[in-house]
Amino acid sequence: MTRILDNRQELILASGSPRRRDFFQDLGLLFRVVVAEIEEKQAAGETPVAYTRRLALEKARHVAENWPDQWIVAADTVVCFAEQILEKPVDNPDALRMLMRLRGQEHIVHSSVCLLHGKRSVAELCSVATSVRFWNFSEETAKSYVETGEPLDKAGSYGIQGRGAFLVQEIHGSYSNVVGLPLVECVEMFMRHGIVKG
Repeated sequence: MTRILDNRQELILASGSPRRRDFFQDLGLLFRVVVAEIEEKQAAGETPVAYTRRLALEKARHVAENWPDQWIVAADTVVCFAEQILEKPVDNPDALRMLMRLRGQEHIVHSSVCLLHGKRSVAELCSVATSVRFWNFSEETAKSYVETGEPLDKAGSYGIQGRGAFLVQEIHGSYSNVVGLPLVECVEMFMRHGIVKG
């Protein structure tokens, strides 16, 4: 396979997300996955952006404890409606409630990415927001989508890169951000630090 990006030093992706892994593979990056096991809980009064930035940094630092001389990429993504974070649904009725709340409305997907190198004392953070609007679909349509099982492991109860694409009427901003990783911003960070050739 032709590599789009050439990095001579292996990156560590501090995420178990298959979507983030696929992005890295599609670009031809050399990387390994080391999942950061940290508690993901929003603090009182913490905004969605502050929450994603804190978690991305904590994930990167956690992995850096064992890999201090490697470049580490960590990210966190949340779906927000009216400044409230919508987590993964607990069951099918919860997924349906979430989708019905979002239909015909605009919501925001926030992601933060941390690029960290322990020995070089580098910890760069970037944050990206994408606006997504659903069309005014029926409850029966939402039920049919929930019954596919796709919403159950997705924040906000939908996957834009999967069957859930049909729910989206408009998107303003980064598509890859909604999937789970703002690629342009990631690649720009890699280039700034000489990890990949421009």
